[in-house]
Amino acid sequence: MFNTTSMTLPDPQPNGNPPSEQHTKWLYLFIGIAVVINFTGLFVPVMGPDGALYGSIAKNMALHNNFADLFAQGKDWLDKPHFPFWITAVFFRLFGVAAWSYKLPGVLFILLAAFYTYKFAKELYGKQVGLWAALILLTAQHILICTMDVRAEPYLTGLIIASVYHFYKALGRKWFLHLIVASLFAACAVMTKGIFALIPIAGAIGGDLLIRKDWKMVFNFRWLLALILVLFFILPELYTLYTQFDLHPEKVVFGHQHTSGIRFFFWDSQFGRFFNNGPIKKANGDPTFFLHTILWAYLPWSLLFYTALYQFFRRNFKLPKAAEWFCVSGLLLTLLIFSVSKFQLPFYIVIVFPFFSILSAQYLWNLKLESSVKAIRITQLIVCSLMVLLVFALHYFFRPQNIPVLCWLLMVLAVVLFAVVTKTGVNGRFRVFFQCCTVVFFVNIYFNLAYYPALLKYQADSEAAFWINAHNPEHLPVVQTRIGFGYGLDFYADAPLYFLHPGGEKLLPPKPYILYGEKEFIDQYIPGGAALKPLQTFDSYRISRLKGKFLNHATRKETLSQTEFVLIR
Repeated sequence: MFNTTSMTLPDPQPNGNPPSEQHTKWLYLFIGIAVVINFTGLFVPVMGPDGALYGSIAKNMALHNNFADLFAQGKDWLDKPHFPFWITAVFFRLFGVAAWSYKLPGVLFILLAAFYTYKFAKELYGKQVGLWAALILLTAQHILICTMDVRAEPYLTGLIIASVYHFYKALGRKWFLHLIVASLFAACAVMTKGIFALIPIAGAIGGDLLIRKDWKMVFNFRWLLALILVLFFILPELYTLYTQFDLHPEKVVFGHQHTSGIRFFFWDSQFGRFFNNGPIKKANGDPTFFLHTILWAYLPWSLLFYTALYQFFRRNFKLPKAAEWFCVSGLLLTLLIFSVSKFQLPFYIVIVFPFFSILSAQYLWNLKLESSVKAIRITQLIVCSLMVLLVFALHYFFRPQNIPVLCWLLMVLAVVLFAVVTKTGVNGRFRVFFQCCTVVFFVNIYFNLAYYPALLKYQADSEAAFWINAHNPEHLPVVQTRIGFGYGLDFYADAPLYFLHPGGEKLLPPKPYILYGEKEFIDQYIPGGAALKPLQTFDSYRISRLKGKFLNHATRKETLSQTEFVLIR
């Protein structure tokens, strides 16, 4: 086994590095602030379509005490596995159905990712690199987006790096307990996104062993045991899929009967997406998609990461046995698989951000050549300046209203913290990285407390739910016509909710009831002998697909459609 103790670096000394104790205190302070910033998106309304869809599925699970079946808008739902819904439903049972109780477990799994990123980096490179890796992870832009717009990725990010850490520990003598824990985390990752969640785990552990030609460990029986354990731990997922779908071939799923949930789990949801020939399709992928996605998703550290990756190969390519390859092999295999896939979305890459962060942290910690330090400092300051300019430009054009005083106060504190970091001489060559963190704080305070709350006002379905909860004293049932969208109404509405599927008019509740949908649809929809009474209209825009014309307050009205409530009497 590779001796990682040889990779542990000494604490920094005054000749170019800050004193260890003072530097560590700054790291703890900034990690604490970064944790708080990741919580600031808790009370922003849940963003659709994905977040609101997942929230409504978990809500249905919790309210009906049915943890086996997944339903969306009254129909059987076969797309994602159960694990995130189980966790969210438990939180709903404990704290009630709300945006913050939906997002809280996602934030906690990001913190789990930060903890294991620290643990893993500490094992490989020492405590200071571990702290920097955790801080870099918590301040990466798409991590902060994920804690506001929670989907499956926060869960995966925590589960994957936790599994990698424990598999790494299982390479040692006291391996058995670590192997069980690693297999459990890996199984939970599979029950979150499918078997492709094993790619970064297998890539990290297997890649390191193969590159260093540790054949004895490559062919060790413990990997067969790990596979058996993973299969054992995913039995709850297989059972629920079997009972909901395989036992009911008469159910219509994806437009046809005889749909196997187990086949979908192992094949169609993974290889079907990969080859774009499954029941869920997307446009052809771009091999460079994730390379340029990283440039914005991993801000402000993306250029630092690419530099660190280049320098890693430059130092270790000729003597691979002298380095650890867990992070590089894990992230590169994942990037390769994702890049050749036909099904690509920006947030997929978040699951390997812990590897990015460890690689970046060890590079900045070893950065001593003055010319390199100067180049990195200038680059990072330019990147951060562009981030701040983006916020000012966004504020100028978007013009969010009713920004809370707390937002302005916290942004001022971020500016003060930047000034303090700039003035102090404690952190030496690391000063610019702390400055980058303060810029991240400034930007994401604005996003989570000013921009996103204003943006979500144009998510008509959640706004409609807030309105109907306050204006339906008779608790009349609500019929929703926005099938395939409109999950915000499903998640937030207190009233009984029905869904107007094609041909399903006979399943509607008796009159009177409240009908919700696009204004154009409702203007043409008049049930036989019914009278319509308009109740409320809402501006609507698909906020997950933003365009410049919408972001500009002067042209925004031209981009809006309308939904409305009407009373069917």
